[in-house]
Amino acid sequence: MAIKTGGGFLNEINVTPFVDVMLVLLIIFMVTAPLMTQGVEVDLPITKTVKNLPQDSEHLVLSIKKDGTVFLDEYQVGLDELQDHLKRLVAKQKKQLFLRADKDVAYGTVVMIMGEIKGAGIDRLGIVAEKSADPKKETK
Repeated sequence: MAIKTGGGFLNEINVTPFVDVMLVLLIIFMVTAPLMTQGVEVDLPITKTVKNLPQDSEHLVLSIKKDGTVFLDEYQVGLDELQDHLKRLVAKQKKQLFLRADKDVAYGTVVMIMGEIKGAGIDRLGIVAEKSADPKKETK
């Protein structure tokens, strides 16, 4: 379809508005993507020395909430199917696993989950905590 202007027909489409919208969407996704990496809210214990959690896709995070529910990344997993998921997603794909447990979760629950992790054939496990802003303010 041609548009008639004063002296003739215009056969070109103006792509400037399309490019502007695409650039705005790109900026929105670039800003919001890092904020959506961990979807499970866990109140982590505080310690003096902590390394940052790697930002690559070669790891999975197992989270235990205060009420005892278990999440593999942001997907809830039952205790009866946890070992199968860990074998399939971590052990076979040679990914590293990190454990994030709420500071109010019972020690027995954490040990039971660690037993499931060991039963899935995973020997290396990272534990996630928050770094203390004040070295004297450490949870005991």
